[in-house]
Amino acid sequence: MTRSAIDIGTNSVLLLVAEKKRKGIIEPIHEEQRLPRLGKGVDAQKVINEASTQRVVDVLLEYKTFLKNSYPDAQEPIVTATSAVRDAYNRDEFIQIIKAKTGYDIRLLSGKDEARWTAAGALSMIETPKSGRGEYLILDIGGGSTEVAHVRDQYMVDKYSFDMGSVRFTERFLKHDPAKKDEIKACRDFIKKTFRNRFFHNNSYFKAVGVAGTVTSLAAIIMESDNYDPTDMNDVIIYRDEINDVIEKFIDQPSDEMLNSFPNVLEGRSDIFLAGLLILEGFMERFGREELTVSTGGIRHGAILNTK
Repeated sequence: MTRSAIDIGTNSVLLLVAEKKRKGIIEPIHEEQRLPRLGKGVDAQKVINEASTQRVVDVLLEYKTFLKNSYPDAQEPIVTATSAVRDAYNRDEFIQIIKAKTGYDIRLLSGKDEARWTAAGALSMIETPKSGRGEYLILDIGGGSTEVAHVRDQYMVDKYSFDMGSVRFTERFLKHDPAKKDEIKACRDFIKKTFRNRFFHNNSYFKAVGVAGTVTSLAAIIMESDNYDPTDMNDVIIYRDEINDVIEKFIDQPSDEMLNSFPNVLEGRSDIFLAGLLILEGFMERFGREELTVSTGGIRHGAILNTK
């Protein structure tokens, strides 16, 4: 049975069409990405504005037409929303507008459900042990929140959603373009404090896995890939010194220069990319990781895996 899922994030709206093969395994058929930035201003105002809502409606209607024309036999998509909608005072109104204009019912995920579905999706797209112990720390840097999950042999040991993300922290801390040194220091200090406020069991043999736009974009930059093809990113390893090098490369650059250097990778993301990198840097420091494995799996993959 062909299935589909749509993930409404703080920065992106992602579509996945896939075949569910067996427990824990799906085969992606088609993926689409749009970057309407639903969460613009939500961190400060706690309200989803009308323009952002309309941008998301437009994307959903585009996806609906695409699914009808290209995959008419696919099941109705599972549509999820996360941090920006969770945080907004007018979330119920937003959900009602989406239903009225698109016909889609939104499933609003809690932070813990977001971490659980992301972890399942992440592991579905990378090489995992056929037998024996597989232990993972899975990182999902979103626009509004960052999830960390500890998984052992497909079992969720621990999970937590941190209120920090690339859109949220760009708006809160990195107010200039390029960001000033004191802004970057304040952002780094807050990231460090936030990660330290939540205990996670951690051992050196845990495999760190990263998902979402910051990580996949970084992988494409490191690989010097002009064509941003997510299928090329699974199981790519990013090293800590490579993260540091890219941060140093971009830390003094305006976002338009970053975009000019990597137009296919950073379109719709260049102005929030540094904040995402600083969160990734903080994760590597907090958990003592020297390398991170990239996965293109995520909530939409987990949605298909976790529903009948």
